[in-house]
Amino acid sequence: MSQPNTKWRHFWKYRALIILAMPGILLMLINNYLPMFGIFLAFKDLNYTDGIWKSKWIGLDNFKFLFASNDAWLIIKNTLLYNISFLLINTILAVMLALLLNEVKNKFASKFFQSTVILPNFISMVIVGYIVYGFLNPELGFINKFILEPFGIDPKNWYAEAQHWPYILTIVNTWKNVGYAAVVYLAAIVGIDSEYYEAAVIDGASRWKQMTKITIPLIAPIIIIMTLLAIGRIFNADFGLFYQATMASGMIKETTEVIDTYVYSALMVTGDTGLASSAGLLQSVVGFTLVVTVNLIVRKFSRENALF
Repeated sequence: MSQPNTKWRHFWKYRALIILAMPGILLMLINNYLPMFGIFLAFKDLNYTDGIWKSKWIGLDNFKFLFASNDAWLIIKNTLLYNISFLLINTILAVMLALLLNEVKNKFASKFFQSTVILPNFISMVIVGYIVYGFLNPELGFINKFILEPFGIDPKNWYAEAQHWPYILTIVNTWKNVGYAAVVYLAAIVGIDSEYYEAAVIDGASRWKQMTKITIPLIAPIIIIMTLLAIGRIFNADFGLFYQATMASGMIKETTEVIDTYVYSALMVTGDTGLASSAGLLQSVVGFTLVVTVNLIVRKFSRENALF
């Protein structure tokens, strides 16, 4: 009899926090869990007249169609290679940027730099696409007009030359996302007890030693968590980046076509909702499997740094 009463007392003690959390929990249930009923669409030939439940069950046919294209392995390869590159480059640069921001001691300058680096994260990919176009426009773009032309280099038709886009997309992704991760890491660095650094100074440790022996090891759990979350989306591509930034140019698809843009194109041509659902389910299952696997590996070597 005492256990239910104890639970009720705990609930009553933290009632204010629970009430504050309820809108977020409700939003998560509606936005993240309610749509999961759409998983059934991946195994059905949706007929809008019959509805979801009465539509014909076709098993794994949608998944077969997803891999039936001659370009299926190309888009999977592009998706994985881009995401692995983004993960490695953004993590390294974000940690470096966080360390640099931590060295800015002037309060106003620190806030200014933090706001500056995180701003691109809030810019719509539609706007980013036009910013990229302003740089790469074949006739009046900044790069052709003010960089290549003054040096006597022939202007390039960027939206027709596929070989340049792995570098362009990596730069755009880094510019847009690295600031957010850097601010997250900076928050972790600020939370480190200053006594560690005071002891290091007394022992004669340089700034480099303090960063490599104190700062980075102590923020390692945050780096691991951010990496695990990124690994969970390694089979998902940033649709806005690969569709808007490239202006959906068909001439560069060999290096810019990924799973999300392929599914979108197929959906617009065929109107096949089942194909889009099967692709989404496949991405989720692969992401979940990768997160669990990598977390088990991390847990084996460092239990306290594991996500769960």
